[in-house]
Amino acid sequence: MKKFYICFLLLLTVKVIAQTSGVGIGIANPQQKLHLANSVGTVRIEGLDKNHNGYNGGLVRPANVTYPLYVDGNGVLTLKMDPYTNSDGSDAIDNSLLPATNLELLAGDTDGKAETTFYTYNIVVTRPIVLEIKYNISFDVYNNSTLTLINDGGARRISTFYTVDSGTRRYGPASKCYFNNATEGVTGTLYNSSTTYIPLAVGSHAIKFKAEVSTATPSIATYVKLAVDTDAVFMRFY
Repeated sequence: MKKFYICFLLLLTVKVIAQTSGVGIGIANPQQKLHLANSVGTVRIEGLDKNHNGYNGGLVRPANVTYPLYVDGNGVLTLKMDPYTNSDGSDAIDNSLLPATNLELLAGDTDGKAETTFYTYNIVVTRPIVLEIKYNISFDVYNNSTLTLINDGGARRISTFYTVDSGTRRYGPASKCYFNNATEGVTGTLYNSSTTYIPLAVGSHAIKFKAEVSTATPSIATYVKLAVDTDAVFMRFY
């Protein structure tokens, strides 16, 4: 009977130590709830390997290729990335549905600039985050709203960027310069792309995608049709 009590006390002591200090594999004094000693090796989860998980490309790519590991809202490890928004090959911004995507700079404008907000994302965050934004915006450049081709030899700069809420700071700026002095004039779709990371506080935020067209002053007439092709927007929280 005495041996039974001694064994019981030893088991109880080990259980208490494991509950308060953590569980160690290959180490006597674990520093976390689960502590693997350096000599033991790494963690293997077969549910994430190439044979059991469709997001692991090991079956079609070399076995030594690695993939990012994410944690979902329940603390579950996953290979699947769920961003806030991802156009993923579809058209993120449709010109035909958004009249504001047409930007016009009139001849003789004194500051040589015109600007518009052509799309807004309204998001709500419940903790401080870092927001990653990638975008690719298409546009065509003409002389006026009747889509007359440019042949005046003047240069135009078309810039895209975004602002946050009522702020004026330009995030993710990208620009292209349009110039054409051909007799008949030609056109072709141009693209602006950018990637940025910005901090956001708890609360509601408006991510406003904007464009600006500028020329020498006084300005020369310019008409820009934005979002004319397949446009891409990707946003992810950290």
